[in-house]
Amino acid sequence: MPKNAAEPVVRPPRELNRVIFRKLLPLLIGAYIISFLDRTNIGIAKEQLQIDLGISATAYGIGAGLFFITYSLAEIPSNLILHRVGARFWITRIMITWGLISAGMAFVQGEWSFYVMRMLLGAAEAGLFPGVMYFLTQWFTRADRAKANGLFLLGVSTASILGPPLGALLLGLDGLGGMHGWQWMFLIEGLPACLLAYVVWKKLPDRPDQAKFLTAAEAEDLQRRIAAEDEAGAEASGTHSMRQVWRDKQILLVVAVYLSQQIAVYALSYFLPSIIGTYGELSTLQIGLLTSVPWIFAGLGAFLVPRFATSGGRSRGLISITMGGICVGFALGAVSGPVVGLIGFCLGAFSFFAMQPILFTFPASRLSGATLAGGIAFVNTIGLFGGFLGPYVMGAMEDLTGSKLSGLWFVVGVCAVGTALSCFLKYGEKRS
Repeated sequence: MPKNAAEPVVRPPRELNRVIFRKLLPLLIGAYIISFLDRTNIGIAKEQLQIDLGISATAYGIGAGLFFITYSLAEIPSNLILHRVGARFWITRIMITWGLISAGMAFVQGEWSFYVMRMLLGAAEAGLFPGVMYFLTQWFTRADRAKANGLFLLGVSTASILGPPLGALLLGLDGLGGMHGWQWMFLIEGLPACLLAYVVWKKLPDRPDQAKFLTAAEAEDLQRRIAAEDEAGAEASGTHSMRQVWRDKQILLVVAVYLSQQIAVYALSYFLPSIIGTYGELSTLQIGLLTSVPWIFAGLGAFLVPRFATSGGRSRGLISITMGGICVGFALGAVSGPVVGLIGFCLGAFSFFAMQPILFTFPASRLSGATLAGGIAFVNTIGLFGGFLGPYVMGAMEDLTGSKLSGLWFVVGVCAVGTALSCFLKYGEKRS
């Protein structure tokens, strides 16, 4: 309905949410599918990179993790720029640069060029996840944010389901045109980000009052309700500046829990294919297909659980339960055979994205405006050091012990601490 309708029209909140979900989430999920595919596709190519370039398990783990160093360092400035210039422009820029650099991974020559390209990829992609988390706070009230966050995180699960078998098929192009299979994989998987960036530029509205699918009255009412809710939460928490964010005990709790969860996510993302390779004489395609199984459960977790996080108490309880599920799942993976071990990884993966979208509703309940944009980026910045630490420890433990499973116990211990800390999380209505 056009914005210049004679009579103000405001659809009921539930119907309005369905429209917003349908118009925004498919595009955002598509962007995140490609981004996660491009940051983790080295997992399926690990063995080939070691053979063709002489990269050790430790060097591979360092390269996998270096992405998150530059990604983390650029997170806060990237999100503050997004707050100033708008999501449409900034997400388009992010997608074009990461797509070109990801495709450029096809030309790495050894350990140092591998490190440099991974760092450039991290800097290019910085701000996408926290930028979308901030963007969604401008479109959904608190009761619906966890569901919106969860649907967005389906992109990770979808990429992790499709990525390994797709990567395995592309590795089969080895020798075509005188190039290695992993070179074809990086080239073919990197360029779609540039194509989707054009769609983002044409279709993504920055704010409700720019959306053609909302009436002027609906946009005004939605922005008013969200602003009132966010300002009330920020006022109750007493956190109004970035300096206060860094000292807010609740924000620091979110950071600690998120750090432990991210260690688990990326330990599994980068090392599950090689772990499954120890289960028997399996082809690259079979490894890729089995690697996808836990991520199907991750998608189910993101889809099924966050919708129940409608209050602070429920949210805290769901986070604690799912963090415990990560501990149990990884412990099963460390001590069991192929069948039970894979079931354990499925439990851990289900828990990953059942809890992550809920966790990001806690900063949004305490902050507003530019402080909210910077605060979400701060949480993601520190938390994503787990993306470096998890792969690094997994690779180092593999080289030290000769076992691809030994690093899993480090993950279990860290997540046990995260589970305990999650019990103290509070929404913005209560001061830390």
